[in-house]
Order: sequence, then C-alpha cells, then structure tokens
Amino acid sequence: MKEMKTDALWGHLHWLTVLAEQGSFTRAAERLEVSKAAMSQKIKELEEIAGVSLVQRTTRSVRLTSAGEKLVEELREPFARIEQSFFSVRDTAGPVRGLVRITAPVAFARQQLVPIIGDFLREFPQVRLQVEVTDRIVSLSSEGFDLAIRHSDSLPETHVALPLCETRTLLVASPHYLAQQGRPVKPQDLAQHNCLYYPRGVESPRWTFAALDSNEQVQVRIQGSFATNNSESIRDAALQGLGIAMLPDFSASAALKSGSLQQVLTEWQCIDAFAARLWLVRPWSAQVPRAVTTLTHWLRARFVNG
Repeated sequence: MKEMKTDALWGHLHWLTVLAEQGSFTRAAERLEVSKAAMSQKIKELEEIAGVSLVQRTTRSVRLTSAGEKLVEELREPFARIEQSFFSVRDTAGPVRGLVRITAPVAFARQQLVPIIGDFLREFPQVRLQVEVTDRIVSLSSEGFDLAIRHSDSLPETHVALPLCETRTLLVASPHYLAQQGRPVKPQDLAQHNCLYYPRGVESPRWTFAALDSNEQVQVRIQGSFATNNSESIRDAALQGLGIAMLPDFSASAALKSGSLQQVLTEWQCIDAFAARLWLVRPWSAQVPRAVTTLTHWLRARFVNG
C-alpha cells in the first residue's frame, strides 16, 4: 500500500468526485482542465493509497465501485461546505459580483421592477440578474431561485421574508365608461355595472368593502363580461372602457397618473381581494451571497422609502 501525507490527498479526492459527477475520464479532465492521462494517473495513485479499487473502467465509461461510491457520498457535503466557505470569503472582497435569479409577479415586474432595474445594474455592474416574470408561485429551492417578490399573505415558514412595500386594492374605470354608465356612489351600485374581475374558483364573484369612516362592511355580488387571472389584462380591459375593475395599486398607478383610468368609491376600502403587502422572500441559508443581500437592501430602500 502506497503511503502519502494526508494533506496531499485533498486534490486526489476532489478529482474523484469530479470523475463521479462527469462519468468519464475525458469529461472529468476537460472540467478540471487537465490531460486525460493526468486524470487517470491521479485516480490510480488514490487507489494505490486506499488499497482498494475505486473505479471500474470500461472502453466507453467509468463506474464507481461500492467503495468508490461510499467515499464520494461522504465527500460531497464537506467539499460543498469548503466551496461555500471559499466563495463566502471571496464575496466579501472587491466589488459586488455574481448572478441573482429572481422571480416576480407579471404586473409588478413589468410596471415597477424592470423600469428601475437599470439603476441597480449601473450601480453594481458586476452583478447579473435573471428575472422570471410569472404569477405562478415558484418553489425557490427546487427551481434554483435566490429571491422572490411575492404579493401574498401566505408565506413559507422555512423561508426568510422581508416586507417590500404596502399595497392597496383599488376600483377603477375609464372616463369613457363612467360618462356612459355613470359613477357608482355606494358599493351596492356595482350590481348594475359591468365588473372586470379576478376569478377565484367557480363561485359567483363577490366583492367586499369596508367604509373608511365607520365599521360598516358591505359584500356585493357582481357580474361582468370579462374575467382573467392577470391584473394587467384586467387593467387593459378597463382602459378599453369595458367596465369597472378591481386592481392592486401597482397595476393601476401609471394609468391613474395619466388620467386614462379614474378611481371610484374612494370612501370605501376593498378587502379580501389582493394581499396588503409585497414581500421579498428567499430560502433560509447560513451564508447568503453578497449580491443577493445587496439587491434585497437596494429594493427595500427604493420601495419602502419610495
């Protein structure tokens, strides 16, 4: 059995884990940027030191022996921790860098996030952002996302959630629609209007309101010719003069500023419709990449104070 100092084994062991991952000497050598002969020699030396065969070689592929599989399995977690520790230390030096994968609701991403993201990238030019725009609730851990913007009152307990900003639910309509159909003065008037709504199950849609100056609550059964599960589409239907829409404020804000939509029933608060807050959510981790924490702090500064 060949003898070697323990600290000289680390490179050999790492090369074995790469070989197991790649499944061939050729691909493993390419990954490590070494020759195939050097790769083969390193594994041979490791087997001689261990005194057992670790790899079964064929003309087309390699397969670990039971001893090799056991060794690689026990090495995965320590090497992952070493890699994480190294990148954590490197992360603290120099400019903020790295890729951040983020998911955000369609309307918020298009109307609020993307218009300001250029400011962030100019401030941190070595950070790369990959944004998935979807109203689907994405599994951050299994799908590899670092951060999510969630418009929800239900958040996973296994994740870290930080408030991004408060949101309000508004009733809006185009000036053209209001001129033709009249402006509702109380929630009950909505029963006589064409309401554009976000469908929730197969039940008849109902909107609930609370008076701002009292404890009165009113629930109204509404009806309308258009429903969709995307707030931007509801907004666009309202812009066409099709009816009165219930929207989160971030979907309606630009149209309200331009005057192409007007708010109605301003003395009433819409409740039990959309969440009252946007959150920044990330999987819990003892080591959070600097780029992720930088983006988190930057977004909160923009929206909490904005």
